[in-house]
Amino acid sequence: MFRPVEIPLWLLVLILLFAAVTFASHFLFPSVRWFFRKRMERAVARLNTRLARPIEPFKLARRHDMIQRLIYDPLVAQAVVEHAKSHGVPENVAFELAGDYAREIVPSFSATAYFTFGTRAAQWLSRALYRIRLGAFDRSAIDAIDPDAAVVFVMNHRSNMDYVLVTWLAARTSALSYAVGEWARIWPLTPLIRMMGAYFIRRRDRGALYRRVLQRYVQMATAGGVTQAIFPEGGLSLDGRLASAKTGLLGHIVEDFGSHGRDVIFVPVALNYDRVLEDRVLIGAARAGNRRFRVPPSRLVRVVLGHLARQLTGRFKGFGTASVGFGRPVSLAEFLGDRQPTPQDTARLAREMMARIEAVMPVLPVPLVAGILLDAAPLPPGRIEIRVAARLAMLQARGIALPRRDAARVTADALELLGQRGLLVEEAGGLRPAPGAEAVLGFYAASIAHHFEPTALAGPVSQPPEGR
Repeated sequence: MFRPVEIPLWLLVLILLFAAVTFASHFLFPSVRWFFRKRMERAVARLNTRLARPIEPFKLARRHDMIQRLIYDPLVAQAVVEHAKSHGVPENVAFELAGDYAREIVPSFSATAYFTFGTRAAQWLSRALYRIRLGAFDRSAIDAIDPDAAVVFVMNHRSNMDYVLVTWLAARTSALSYAVGEWARIWPLTPLIRMMGAYFIRRRDRGALYRRVLQRYVQMATAGGVTQAIFPEGGLSLDGRLASAKTGLLGHIVEDFGSHGRDVIFVPVALNYDRVLEDRVLIGAARAGNRRFRVPPSRLVRVVLGHLARQLTGRFKGFGTASVGFGRPVSLAEFLGDRQPTPQDTARLAREMMARIEAVMPVLPVPLVAGILLDAAPLPPGRIEIRVAARLAMLQARGIALPRRDAARVTADALELLGQRGLLVEEAGGLRPAPGAEAVLGFYAASIAHHFEPTALAGPVSQPPEGR
């Protein structure tokens, strides 16, 4: 029993390697994970004391556990069986496909990444590019939201900066969970976005099984009280106006209402910019009639290097103002009353939210002056200022939040930004759009054009007739 045994060196190394792996997987790794998870839980507990809406346990669950919970959900299991029958494949193949969809959707939220790196980077980038201003904001209405309710920020999609801007502005309230399109599924964005708590959505090739997995994840997150942010337009605005709302994610939330004990509060959020970074790309996509935003890497590199050069030489003065307005929240419990939710309720809610977003859309210098120049040009700066003052007075009478600058400053800021981009030319009669600049000016003017249309602003939440 104690006699020496000769074995080859390679076999000894292999045995030691297997022993080391077994020790690490059974003793070392669990201990390390437990140590870091306890530290994370203590850090989150301290963080929750500073947040208006503490991070819910659902958001902190291990990603593997959430994936297992999702794919073993009864409704997902039923969809797996139906997919197997309709496609003529074994159920285990359909189950693996559902698992792939779940791994694609479920995030891996890191409170450390979100509140240290993420929000600080968002704040730095926002302030480096824009002058940040808060538009319409009823603090009493926001503070009155039930702390046990699930909050969903419903936002217009103006730029990819929307994610950055709202992440920073909401950092003192809670951690937002975004629905992100396929554009971000590239390394190294994918792991970073997952750590920020975002989940990916396919815009195309969505079969019934995929839709069911996505639906159940959104419903589980809502039932778990996760604060979410969604873009009901389904993509960036190509013409500057708000598009009609798609009812996909809203429908998932509404139809599951009543299966959990939480109210759902929808907060309309309107974002607008003096300069949208992707404006020419979006205008080009609208002209081509598709949503394919293909920017050549060489062009992107030139733009980034040119911007860095202006930053280093002190020639960059910013892209103007970026502003966020918050509308009156909508309680889903009050909106539905005692009725069971229907698809018609979802459509009505979507229209109500888009109307409330329009009502608080920030009025900024460039969109305001762009609309004036498209209506009547050429105009000297003095005449532009007179028209700006008249429009500001009209909007103020309608109770719309306005820039905290007078007409002279608004006009000067807008003309400076437009002039820097070469969008204006000066002639004997004054300033007019440069050749080919009408599309860009129209893109910005369209963002606030609804404020000047003869339509009523969004009123109180409408209730359907009794018995519906």
